Amino acid sequence: ARSKVYRVAKQAVIKAGQYAYRDRRQRRRQFRRLWIVRINAEARNNGLSYSRMIDGLNKAGIEIDRKVLSDIAIFDKPAFAQIADQAKAAIAAAAK
Repeated sequence: ARSKVYRVAKQAVIKAGQYAYRDRRQRRRQFRRLWIVRINAEARNNGLSYSRMIDGLNKAGIEIDRKVLSDIAIFDKPAFAQIADQAKAAIAAAAK
């Protein structure tokens, strides 16, 4: 019917636009969730939970977004370990 009936075709185009709009937003949410899962996994390998890691980074004044942090967690584990150590130090300093 979509290829023959104008009204149905028009409705299909409108619906496709709605799905595209919705899914562009969902894609951003899903990527953020993926980054957080990756950061959490590597943070736990370094003795921190995700929330403690982010808290430590904020206290240390380190502004790395989650996308970059997850890339570091995957491709450069020693660098991530250094960042995690800085986060731990900032948490310890704030606790004093």
